[in-house]
Amino acid sequence: MEAPKGRKLFVGGNWKSNGTLKFVTEHIHNVVNKLDFDEDNVEVMVSPLFIHLPLAAGILDKKIILSAQNISPFAKGAFTGEIAAEHLKDLGIKWTIIGHSERRSHFTESDDRCAQKVVEAQKEGLNVVLCIGEKLEEREAKKTWEVCKRQLDAVVAKKVDWKTIVIAYEPVWAIGTGKVATPEQAQEVHELIRKWLAESVSPEVAKETRIIYGGSVDDKNCEILIKQVDIDGFLVGGASLKPAFTQIVKACNDAKKQISQYQQQQILSLIHI
Repeated sequence: MEAPKGRKLFVGGNWKSNGTLKFVTEHIHNVVNKLDFDEDNVEVMVSPLFIHLPLAAGILDKKIILSAQNISPFAKGAFTGEIAAEHLKDLGIKWTIIGHSERRSHFTESDDRCAQKVVEAQKEGLNVVLCIGEKLEEREAKKTWEVCKRQLDAVVAKKVDWKTIVIAYEPVWAIGTGKVATPEQAQEVHELIRKWLAESVSPEVAKETRIIYGGSVDDKNCEILIKQVDIDGFLVGGASLKPAFTQIVKACNDAKKQISQYQQQQILSLIHI
């Protein structure tokens, strides 16, 4: 660990378009509600389908955050098929994912459309996991930061409150492919995001904002990834639907314990100077 992280770590499970009533009930009872972590050090979130949110809300342990996977860029009204932020608020849901690459690519959601969703979420007091990331051809063309910055610039232009946003860097070429950015690749982008926050928003926001990594995170690679100084947790896809999610949460919880021990040692050493 290069330096201590003062930020609370964050682990989100994006269940995407998966699960049945039976699966949601069993997975929450058998895996999610049994997760062992220190709530002072780590936040854990799960994001089922819209239709499963009421069921999950009724059986989830209170220490687990319940989130939607998406919201409408509009308020409630004549928008057939859309779920507005106000609807989530009415259900007691306080978080939503916005800008996932599958929304940006399969549903042609522009940077501005994603940014407007952040605005709508914040109007209703919702917290946001904001996803950004580049495609393989963009990385190969050395446009990784150009793409990520463009996606972030669209949000900062809306003058949003960054205190309610967690940024998830998810290289598109690593999502669901089994390919994972190396710890060095992930850290490089996370560091650029934090530098951008300092310059485009404020040094305080840069210091406090959680920047998490997503892209084929599993129980085998999580421990080395979380050791990177600017990686504050994970947004997990497929592995969040499996018992492996337990190990990912544990890796973050253990990492935060080590940071706390490091900080205590530093305080003691100063006392004895």
